This record gives sequence, C-alpha cells and structure tokens, in this order.
Amino acid sequence: MRTGLCEPMNMTSCGIRASGLVAVVLLFASLAAVHAEPPAQPPAERIDGHPALARSPRHTTTAQGRQGDAINVAFIGTEEELHRMFAAAGWYAADPITMETSIRIAADVVVHKPYAHAPVSDLYVWDRKQDAAFEQPVGDSPKQRHHVRFWCSREVDRQGEPLWLGAATYDERVELSRTTGGVTHKIGPEIDRERNKLVNDTARAGVLDGYYWVDPFHKDRQGRNGGGDPYVTDGRLAVGVIDVRR
Repeated sequence: MRTGLCEPMNMTSCGIRASGLVAVVLLFASLAAVHAEPPAQPPAERIDGHPALARSPRHTTTAQGRQGDAINVAFIGTEEELHRMFAAAGWYAADPITMETSIRIAADVVVHKPYAHAPVSDLYVWDRKQDAAFEQPVGDSPKQRHHVRFWCSREVDRQGEPLWLGAATYDERVELSRTTGGVTHKIGPEIDRERNKLVNDTARAGVLDGYYWVDPFHKDRQGRNGGGDPYVTDGRLAVGVIDVRR
C-alpha cells in the first residue's frame, strides 16, 4: 500500500456492513448521533490515496483574496457519480447565481418559503470558483441549510478519476458580514459536524466504496472564514470513494 502521495495519513479499519439491528439504531438515532464522527471504512481498492491530495489547498479564498471556508471533505469519482451520490443521499444541487435566483432566495428568506436549490456564493480553489455545490434545507427558509462546495482536481488517479475537494458548512442565519458589510449567510462554528454528517449521509445511502481520514490536514484548529465567522476543527480531512453501482 502506497501512502507517499498524501502523507501523513491515518487509516483505521472497521466493518463495512452493519447488522440489521445496528442499522435500525442508526436510522432512529438522535440529532447528535447524526453528526457523530463516522468510523473509517477503507475502500476495497485505491486505499493509497489520490495524487491531488499532495498539493491540495487547505482553504478556499474569496473573490477579494481573503481566506474563506476550510476544506474538510473530498470525494473520488466522476462528475456524474458525484451528482448521483448526492441525489441518493437526499441532497440538492444548488442553482447558479442569476438575477432571478438572487431575487428568489431573498424573497423566500423574508416570507419563510423553502428553496431546496438555493444558490450559494462563489468561493475559489485553484483560482476558480466552485465546480459544483449541494445543499440540504433546514426548516421553511433558505436562511438555514447544510451545504457544501466542490472543486474538481485536474490531476486524476490510476483509474482516471479526479478528486473533488469540498468545504462543508452549516448556514445558521442571514446577517451583515463583519468584513464586507454586505448581506451574507453566517456559518456555524462546528464545521466537523457538517463534514461528519455529509460522510454519514452518503455512507447510509450505499453509494460509497469506503472512506478514510487524512490526519493531520489542517495545522490550525481554528480560524475565520471570509465573512469573519469563527470555526473550529479537529484538523482532519474525510476522503470518500464513490461507487454508485453498490
């Protein structure tokens, strides 16, 4: 097993399949359990990582060049597999930012109307804005939601598949940015909860061959995003291998 492409890495094994009783317990677990850290499930193949991890950025940046959200999750697979995985897991693809969608999200926040495909603001990795974004609404307004942005690596692995670097956060509410003065979403500080939820959702949907942890990925365990919102993390990156044929 090669690990040189993405050292340092820490992988721990566990069973891929749970018993029927455990599955029922997980299904009806409390909200805290939903966000609990998932155990590592090494994929059957390609457990040597992905070459793009060796030079992976640790944070996104804003259009003004400020440090943005922390990179905390990644998936290996094609673009089609990525979209199919999130659809199976109950997440929605975000609409692009247009005048129409911008007016809609603003109106829906005011009148408390759901918008499952609400657009997300642009952040940048590898000098380009996100290639895909997904979300899961909470309540009856787009001001609260789970969401993640992804950037596709130019490098591919031995199977010819790219790495999708992601920044998963939870939008708590809409407020004025501390840094820009504009209207923006405020993220929750516990970004590891969002990473863990995302891995749990996709694993339960049966669309992963497995996943592992890159540890440490972040040296700094706390920081602020481009809007000035504080966050904390255990410093680890979760990497999932997509297999929508399962």
